[in-house]
Amino acid sequence: MAVTRFSISLEKELLEELDLYADDNNFANRSQAVRHLIEKNIVEKKWLCNNVVAGAIVMIYDHHKKDINSISNDIQHDYFDVILSSQHYHLSHDMCLEIIAVKGVANKLTELSEKLISIKGIKHGKLVMSKTD
Repeated sequence: MAVTRFSISLEKELLEELDLYADDNNFANRSQAVRHLIEKNIVEKKWLCNNVVAGAIVMIYDHHKKDINSISNDIQHDYFDVILSSQHYHLSHDMCLEIIAVKGVANKLTELSEKLISIKGIKHGKLVMSKTD
């Protein structure tokens, strides 16, 4: 892909924020930070446009909580058409990490993740999506 150079003018405060953002995210330079922000904006716009996206639902939970696995499995079976795979890891005697790879229209993936993450006993959950093209 060809690279095109351009320059922009920013207020001092905004430039300082960009530099902080680049440092906080370990970007090598401002250009990488700006590229990342543009890509992020494009991806999020695709979510709103309800395009096909891919991603992962990540959940951490105590597997001793009553019916958590059964409820999660029932929900996942209702969304079999967007679930690519699921991985289950034992973090400790009590805590588990589940990663569910998904692909489909953004609102359906969001709906699935909200149902899973809202199960009583889920300690933390998050949906991460990215464009597929």
